[in-house]
Amino acid sequence: MNFNQLRGLFAVFLALATLALAGCATPPAFQVSQPSSRVGTVESIRSHTVQNSNSAVGTIGGALVGGLLGNQVGGGTGRTVATVVGAAGGAYAGNRVASGNTSLVWVIDVRYDDGSAATIQQTSAPGVRIGDRVRVSNNGLEILP
Repeated sequence: MNFNQLRGLFAVFLALATLALAGCATPPAFQVSQPSSRVGTVESIRSHTVQNSNSAVGTIGGALVGGLLGNQVGGGTGRTVATVVGAAGGAYAGNRVASGNTSLVWVIDVRYDDGSAATIQQTSAPGVRIGDRVRVSNNGLEILP
Protein backbone atom coordinates (compact mmCIF):
# COMPACT_ATOMS: atom_id res chain seq x y z
CA MET A 1 0.00 0.00 0.00
CA ASN A 2 1.58 3.27 -1.09
CA PHE A 3 1.32 6.73 0.42
CA ASN A 4 -1.44 7.91 -1.94
CA GLN A 5 -3.63 4.92 -1.06
CA LEU A 6 -3.10 5.54 2.66
CA ARG A 7 -3.93 9.20 2.19
CA GLY A 8 -7.14 8.24 0.34
CA LEU A 9 -8.15 5.79 3.06
CA PHE A 10 -7.54 8.43 5.72
CA ALA A 11 -9.70 10.92 3.79
CA VAL A 12 -12.51 8.35 3.53
CA PHE A 13 -12.26 7.58 7.25
CA LEU A 14 -12.33 11.29 8.11
CA ALA A 15 -15.38 11.87 5.91
CA LEU A 16 -17.21 8.89 7.44
CA ALA A 17 -16.41 10.11 10.97
CA THR A 18 -17.68 13.59 10.11
CA LEU A 19 -20.90 12.16 8.68
CA ALA A 20 -21.41 9.96 11.75
CA LEU A 21 -20.92 12.86 14.15
CA ALA A 22 -23.27 15.09 12.14
CA GLY A 23 -26.04 12.54 12.74
CA CYS A 24 -25.57 12.82 16.51
CA ALA A 25 -27.18 16.23 16.86
CA THR A 26 -30.15 15.82 19.21
CA PRO A 27 -32.64 18.24 20.72
CA PRO A 28 -31.89 19.39 24.28
CA ALA A 29 -33.06 17.05 27.04
CA PHE A 30 -35.11 19.79 28.71
CA GLN A 31 -36.11 23.21 27.46
CA VAL A 32 -38.44 25.86 28.95
CA SER A 33 -39.94 28.55 26.70
CA GLN A 34 -40.80 31.10 29.40
CA PRO A 35 -39.42 32.21 32.77
CA SER A 36 -38.69 29.28 35.03
CA SER A 37 -38.66 28.42 38.76
CA ARG A 38 -42.38 29.06 39.08
CA VAL A 39 -45.39 27.06 40.25
CA GLY A 40 -48.33 26.10 38.06
CA THR A 41 -50.65 23.37 36.79
CA VAL A 42 -50.06 20.98 33.89
CA GLU A 43 -52.63 21.75 31.17
CA SER A 44 -51.62 19.40 28.39
CA ILE A 45 -49.08 16.74 27.47
CA ARG A 46 -48.37 15.65 23.91
CA SER A 47 -45.56 14.09 21.96
CA HIS A 48 -44.20 14.50 18.46
CA THR A 49 -41.15 13.52 16.48
CA VAL A 50 -38.43 15.94 15.45
CA GLN A 51 -35.59 15.53 13.02
CA ASN A 52 -32.21 15.39 14.73
CA SER A 53 -29.96 16.46 11.91
CA ASN A 54 -29.90 18.58 8.84
CA SER A 55 -30.38 16.50 5.68
CA ALA A 56 -28.07 18.88 3.78
CA VAL A 57 -25.21 17.77 6.03
CA GLY A 58 -26.01 14.13 5.21
CA THR A 59 -26.20 14.87 1.49
CA ILE A 60 -22.89 16.73 1.40
CA GLY A 61 -21.15 14.21 3.63
CA GLY A 62 -22.47 11.31 1.57
CA ALA A 63 -21.33 12.95 -1.65
CA LEU A 64 -17.85 13.46 -0.23
CA VAL A 65 -17.56 9.87 0.97
CA GLY A 66 -19.00 8.46 -2.25
CA GLY A 67 -16.73 10.62 -4.39
CA LEU A 68 -13.67 9.62 -2.38
CA LEU A 69 -14.55 5.94 -2.63
CA GLY A 70 -15.28 6.21 -6.35
CA ASN A 71 -11.95 7.96 -6.89
CA GLN A 72 -10.15 4.86 -5.57
CA VAL A 73 -11.46 2.76 -8.48
CA GLY A 74 -9.88 2.46 -11.93
CA GLY A 75 -7.85 5.04 -13.79
CA GLY A 76 -8.31 7.77 -16.40
CA THR A 77 -11.87 8.23 -17.66
CA GLY A 78 -13.05 5.21 -15.65
CA ARG A 79 -11.86 6.85 -12.44
CA THR A 80 -13.70 10.07 -13.32
CA VAL A 81 -16.93 8.19 -14.02
CA ALA A 82 -16.55 6.17 -10.81
CA THR A 83 -15.97 9.38 -8.82
CA VAL A 84 -19.10 11.06 -10.24
CA VAL A 85 -21.26 7.96 -9.76
CA GLY A 86 -19.89 7.48 -6.24
CA ALA A 87 -20.61 11.11 -5.33
CA ALA A 88 -24.17 10.89 -6.67
CA GLY A 89 -24.86 7.60 -4.88
CA GLY A 90 -23.25 8.86 -1.67
CA ALA A 91 -25.32 12.06 -1.77
CA TYR A 92 -28.52 10.04 -2.12
CA ALA A 93 -27.58 7.61 0.65
CA GLY A 94 -26.42 10.40 2.98
CA ASN A 95 -29.66 12.30 2.45
CA ARG A 96 -31.74 9.19 3.22
CA VAL A 97 -29.78 8.45 6.39
CA ALA A 98 -30.05 12.04 7.66
CA SER A 99 -33.76 12.30 6.82
CA GLY A 100 -34.68 9.21 8.84
CA ASN A 101 -32.94 10.31 12.05
CA THR A 102 -35.75 11.41 14.40
CA SER A 103 -36.42 11.61 18.15
CA LEU A 104 -39.59 11.59 20.22
CA VAL A 105 -40.08 14.87 22.11
CA TRP A 106 -42.64 15.43 24.86
CA VAL A 107 -44.29 18.87 25.05
CA ILE A 108 -45.87 19.86 28.39
CA ASP A 109 -47.94 23.05 28.69
CA VAL A 110 -48.04 24.57 32.18
CA ARG A 111 -50.30 27.43 33.30
CA TYR A 112 -48.59 29.39 36.07
CA ASP A 113 -50.54 30.68 39.05
CA ASP A 114 -50.25 34.26 37.76
CA GLY A 115 -52.03 33.26 34.51
CA SER A 116 -48.96 33.16 32.26
CA ALA A 117 -48.03 29.98 30.44
CA ALA A 118 -44.91 27.96 29.66
CA THR A 119 -44.16 25.21 27.19
CA ILE A 120 -41.65 22.61 28.32
CA GLN A 121 -40.01 20.24 25.86
CA GLN A 122 -38.11 17.16 26.96
CA THR A 123 -36.84 13.97 25.38
CA SER A 124 -37.87 11.67 28.22
CA ALA A 125 -41.43 10.68 29.09
CA PRO A 126 -42.82 13.12 31.67
CA GLY A 127 -43.58 11.86 35.14
CA VAL A 128 -46.59 14.19 35.41
CA ARG A 129 -50.25 14.09 34.40
CA ILE A 130 -52.71 16.74 33.32
CA GLY A 131 -53.90 18.61 36.43
CA ASP A 132 -50.72 17.99 38.48
CA ARG A 133 -49.31 20.93 40.42
CA VAL A 134 -45.67 21.40 39.44
CA ARG A 135 -42.69 23.64 39.98
CA VAL A 136 -40.87 24.46 36.74
CA SER A 137 -37.14 25.09 37.03
CA ASN A 138 -34.17 24.90 34.73
CA ASN A 139 -33.58 21.36 36.02
CA GLY A 140 -37.01 20.02 35.12
CA LEU A 141 -40.51 19.57 36.48
CA GLU A 142 -41.05 18.84 40.16
CA ILE A 143 -44.44 17.50 41.27
CA LEU A 144 -45.78 19.39 44.28
CA PRO A 145 -47.79 17.72 47.06
